[in-house]
Amino acid sequence: MTVGKKYFEHVGSFLRPEELIKAREAFAAGKLSGEQLKAVEDKCIKQLVDKQLAAGLEKVTDGEFRRSYWHLDFFWSFGGIEHVQAAEGYRFHGETTRPDSALITGKITGTDHPFVEAYRFLKDYVDKSGGTAEAKYTVPAPAQFYFELIRDEEHVKQLEAVYPDFTDLRKDIKKAYLQVINDLVALGLKTLQVDDCTWGTLVDDRFLTAWGSARGQTAQEVREELAALFLTLNNDVYQNVPDGLQVNTHVCRGNYHSTWASSGGYETVAEELFGKEEVSSYFLEFDNERSGGFEPLAEISDSKIAVLGLITSKEAKLEDKETVISRIKEAARFLPLEQLWLSTQCGFASTEEGNILTEADQWKKLALVKEIIDEVWEK
Repeated sequence: MTVGKKYFEHVGSFLRPEELIKAREAFAAGKLSGEQLKAVEDKCIKQLVDKQLAAGLEKVTDGEFRRSYWHLDFFWSFGGIEHVQAAEGYRFHGETTRPDSALITGKITGTDHPFVEAYRFLKDYVDKSGGTAEAKYTVPAPAQFYFELIRDEEHVKQLEAVYPDFTDLRKDIKKAYLQVINDLVALGLKTLQVDDCTWGTLVDDRFLTAWGSARGQTAQEVREELAALFLTLNNDVYQNVPDGLQVNTHVCRGNYHSTWASSGGYETVAEELFGKEEVSSYFLEFDNERSGGFEPLAEISDSKIAVLGLITSKEAKLEDKETVISRIKEAARFLPLEQLWLSTQCGFASTEEGNILTEADQWKKLALVKEIIDEVWEK
């Protein structure tokens, strides 16, 4: 069995600094130009990279500082997609998100995507810093894109008007994604992390029951249908990326202002997600009972890595180190330790609102991750 090298890295997003928050507010109010906003973003991203390097991170991100959402900004930058307001936001536990959404208005294209230039800036600065750190990048999954396009009845009608044939839609999603990925790789991207809440949705029977009741389907029928569809859309892309690009995925059950959207263990999707999705590593939520047990990890093949999200990014309280180590040993009953790794369960700010903790808290969390990695794997 050959397992690739593992790196100390963060899932992706960081809390936005106050300077950036104020700049985005000023831009939205028409008091700051796009050029002025970019200058603030550039400054804050450089400062963040410096902090990540100081913390010992071996793969660093831009914190998603140029985005409002972890996923929608990426969708809005495709050709044929419009930024709209949905009838309501997504419902989380005790909160509802802003109602921003992505609506299809024409054929989907991926040319001149602004995330490419955003990555160029990040990589140039990381490379100039010296050392061996790598600039990785995060994007939402193809399945997540499709899920947004069928968000409600209005979205479905619009999608069917533009793409009456699903085969054409599937082809254009694949082409648009690969266009962006190829452009990123041309700049030197080596690690792409694809964030995906669709699997987190499919483990939740409440959602599946509600979805199926309107269509005359059982929860299990919905799960099987959507799992096959999401796997197809994702693997259309993952199986066709340039040679040498490492594709990892992060599976989430929602991360908005320290709240969550879905619950359920991985066992109901393990066959498709762990057995068939063409990725190298899985960043997996395991920070509380909503994520279920470790048993489904047994479905992961010999060459893949499960990054255990045992450190929560949703609250400031630090986990007990020995308890985390004990849980890693428990997971090793189902997947060898050499195929396991550690991270936070999600980013600290999947949307610009951020989770309810401080910047100092997020660095303490990452320091704990590094301390445990060193003790468990680097002996």
